Amino acid sequence: MSPAPHSARAFPWREAMGLGLGRLRLPPDAFWRMTPRELAAAAYGLRGPAPRAGGALDRAGLHALMGRFPDPDRAAR
Repeated sequence: MSPAPHSARAFPWREAMGLGLGRLRLPPDAFWRMTPRELAAAAYGLRGPAPRAGGALDRAGLHALMGRFPDPDRAAR
């Protein structure tokens, strides 16, 4: 039996430590007691939600999508 494929990424320790110890200025013992979920909540408090891949859709992008996927009701008019 072969092992299941593993596609999980490694935890970003460098970024987590930079945030917790650098930006938040947590003492090391407090940082190491935090869960990843608590650290994510602290990051959210600093900068808001993580940006979505690709960013916001602009007007040109909207028109391109409308051209690729026209609304059937509009095409009949």
